[in-house]
Amino acid sequence: MLNRRTFLGMLSAAPMAAAQAGTNLVPAPKNIAIITTIWTYLSHAQHMGDRFLVGYPRNGRWHNPPLRVVSLYVDQKPAGDLSSKRAEEHGFTIYPSIAEAMRRGGRKLAIDGVVIIGEHGDYPSNEKGQKLYPRYEFFEQIINVFKQDGRAVPVYNDKHLSYSWEKAKKMVEASKRLRFPFLAGSSLPVTWRLPPVEIPYGAELEEALMVGVGGSDAMDYHALEAMQCMVERRKGGETGIKSVQMIEGDAVWKAAEEGRWSRRLLEAALSRSDSMQGYSELDSRPQDLANNGELPNLVAKPSAYFIERNDGLRTTLLMLNGAVQDFTFAARLKGGRELSTQFFLPPTPNVTYSACLVAQIEEMIITGKAPYPVERTQIASAILDRCLDSKLAAYRRIETPELDIHYRAPKESRFGG
Repeated sequence: MLNRRTFLGMLSAAPMAAAQAGTNLVPAPKNIAIITTIWTYLSHAQHMGDRFLVGYPRNGRWHNPPLRVVSLYVDQKPAGDLSSKRAEEHGFTIYPSIAEAMRRGGRKLAIDGVVIIGEHGDYPSNEKGQKLYPRYEFFEQIINVFKQDGRAVPVYNDKHLSYSWEKAKKMVEASKRLRFPFLAGSSLPVTWRLPPVEIPYGAELEEALMVGVGGSDAMDYHALEAMQCMVERRKGGETGIKSVQMIEGDAVWKAAEEGRWSRRLLEAALSRSDSMQGYSELDSRPQDLANNGELPNLVAKPSAYFIERNDGLRTTLLMLNGAVQDFTFAARLKGGRELSTQFFLPPTPNVTYSACLVAQIEEMIITGKAPYPVERTQIASAILDRCLDSKLAAYRRIETPELDIHYRAPKESRFGG
C-alpha cells in the first residue's frame, strides 16, 4: 500500500538509485496547467502557484516538487497582476482559453495534471451572499477536453467544489464517470494541529463542535471542512446529512441554554485558542469565555450551524467573530473522553499552511491517486450551501435527503506538513 511515508521515500530514493547506478538519471518532471481566476499578491494562485515554481518547506528541508508549470489560464488581470511576470521568469505560457492551456496550443491534451484555483477576483454574489466563482465552469471546460481527446489527468480544485451543492455533485460524478483522480479542498485539514490530535480511526463519537471566524461563505467553508476531516473518521465513516439549520444573534446563546450545543465542548475548543480576545488589549488574556457570560458582549453577531448526520451524530459550527481569531475543534467520544485541538495557520506573507496542501496535490499528480476522498469537499460544500438556504428561509431547519453522501476516510492521517 502506498502511504505518505513511502511516497516521500520514493521521491528521496529516486536520485539515490540513479547515483548508485552510475548515472544522473532523475525522473522527468510532470507538466501541469494552472487554471485560475487571478494571480496577485496573497491570492490563492500566488500562495499555491509559487510553491510549484520555486518549491516550499517540507519536513525541515526545502523541497522542489517534480512538477513543472507549463501553461496558465488566468480569467482576470486586475491591478497588481503577477501572472505575466511569473510566466516571463519561469518560462511558461499564458493561453487565452482553458482548452488551449490544456493542449499547450496544440491539438491534444499535453499536460499531466490540472490545478484549478477559483478564489479571489471580481465576481458577482447571489442572494445568499455566495461569491459566484466559476469553478464549476472551469471544470466543465477541462472535462470537455478530456472527452474530446480521449484522455484524462488528475485534477485538483481549490476550496469549495462550487457554491452550489448540485454543481458540486455533478463534478464528483464526472470524475467517477471519466475515471480520473480528483482532489479538492483547503489547507485546514492538512495544516499543523496544536496539539497534534487525531480522532481515533473507527471511534464512536457522541458530539463534535467547531469554532471559526470570518465572513460567511469564504471562511465558514474552512471551518466546516476542518470539522469534516475529524468526524469522517468515526465508526462507520461518513453517513450523510439528515438536516441542517443556521441561526444567528441571541438565538445562538439561547440554543446553548436549551442544550442544542455543548458549553463544555466550547470550553474545550476555546482552551486551544491562542487568540482569545478581551474588551481591550489589556484584557486580552485567556479567560473562561464559555461560562462566564463574556461571549455575548464580545461577539456582535454570532452564528451557529447545526448539522445532524444520518447516523445521529450532532455536529455544530460556531462562528464567533470578536472572541477569537483562530479555528479550534472539540469532540466527545463514547465513554466521555474529550479531544480538542487548534488548526494552526501561520501568518502572512508566507502562510506556510498552503505548503501542506501543495504536498497533497503533488502526491496525487505523481502517483495518480487522490490522498483522501473528494467527497469530503463535496459534503462540506453542500452543507454550507444548504445552511445558507436555511438562513434565507428565516433560519428554519431543512431536511437534506439530497446530501446522502457516504464515504470512508483513509486511516492514515494527513495533517502536519
